[in-house]
Amino acid sequence: MFLAKILGKNRLKFLSLAFFVITLIFSPCLLNFELPFLGSSSVDFSVNAQIVQLENTQQDTKLEIAQNLPTPKSSEKTSQEQEEIIDFFKMAMGAIAGLVLFIYGVTRLSEGLEDIGTARMKNLLSKFTTNRFAGVLTGAVATTLLESSSVTIIMVIAMVSAGVLTFVQSLGVVLGSNIGTAVGAQIISLKIEQYVPILMFVGLLVLFLGKTKTQKNIGIIMLGFGLMFYGLEAIDEAMKPFRNYQPFIDLMQSLGKNPLLGAIIGAIVTVIIQSSSATVAIVVTLAGSGLISLPAGVAIMLGAEVGTCADTLLATIGRGRPALRTGVFHFLFNLISAIVGIIFAPLLVQLIQAISGGAGVGRQIANAQIIFNFIGVAAVIMFLPLIVRGLEKLIPDAKGDSELKVKTGA
Repeated sequence: MFLAKILGKNRLKFLSLAFFVITLIFSPCLLNFELPFLGSSSVDFSVNAQIVQLENTQQDTKLEIAQNLPTPKSSEKTSQEQEEIIDFFKMAMGAIAGLVLFIYGVTRLSEGLEDIGTARMKNLLSKFTTNRFAGVLTGAVATTLLESSSVTIIMVIAMVSAGVLTFVQSLGVVLGSNIGTAVGAQIISLKIEQYVPILMFVGLLVLFLGKTKTQKNIGIIMLGFGLMFYGLEAIDEAMKPFRNYQPFIDLMQSLGKNPLLGAIIGAIVTVIIQSSSATVAIVVTLAGSGLISLPAGVAIMLGAEVGTCADTLLATIGRGRPALRTGVFHFLFNLISAIVGIIFAPLLVQLIQAISGGAGVGRQIANAQIIFNFIGVAAVIMFLPLIVRGLEKLIPDAKGDSELKVKTGA
């Protein structure tokens, strides 16, 4: 929080995400005990030593050693692979450039959506949360339009604190927000990059030619959406050399075999950048290029579901007991869902592969997120009255909360 005050929230997000991607680029080589930078010299030394040994030994020894020598073609291939492996500076620069575009695009997209939709979303939330099912649908729609489950839930917490919504009404919206946040991953997985320039061009025209603030916001949303895609594409392109880099492959395999480790990484990254949508978007993009496997992507996605609760828990501070219960419900629901998902991760992967047909890995991860959230909501929604009573006993009302009940008619 202290750094956020000094640097500003958006700058801190960018620096944190930049640090994560750079760490992702450099950490695999640190896990390998043989430094890639010394690899080519050691190969040259080995080849020279073998040549000397060929000249000074008998014919049968020559033949035996010659069989072990690499052919000129394989030696040249090894040299090329070494050059690709050690070019981390170029990869880091490409990834940082992509991050700049991605973070700026996400920021502008969020700002434009919030300017246009915040007031409308508040009206939507207050009018269409008459029962738990309507609340789920409302939360899903609001999160899809605002492109952020955190924004939706923080808005709900503020409305509960102000007495506009009751604690019971807020639970359905919280459940629906988890479904709505998966829609963005579905859009990313569609691979619509070739149409993005058209969208950006139209957005630029609307931004410059628009006369009202709403029209200009629509232009900003279009531009932000396009820049977000270009940023993801730049990150993906920069990290393509990792496809044949064994330490990185081993790291991704370990995440797939150990879902708990992958979930922890996903949670940490999401807490740092304060957006589960951004975490999953990067994972879906990299998976589409074969850099992340389906088991590893599912594990990271499960962790992102938990990491996104950090903002909402902070938003409950000083908001009253009903708002606190809403934040605690969001955290416990996501945490328990993620734990169950980690336990049954292999079955979830098999289910996604069965229903996704021939879809790519990126699309499969997006499908896994939305199906996982649908299953979680379906498993809990019928038990909301019991959950409400349990949370009210766990976090009883304070003296000032009785005024909110009178105001909302609860």
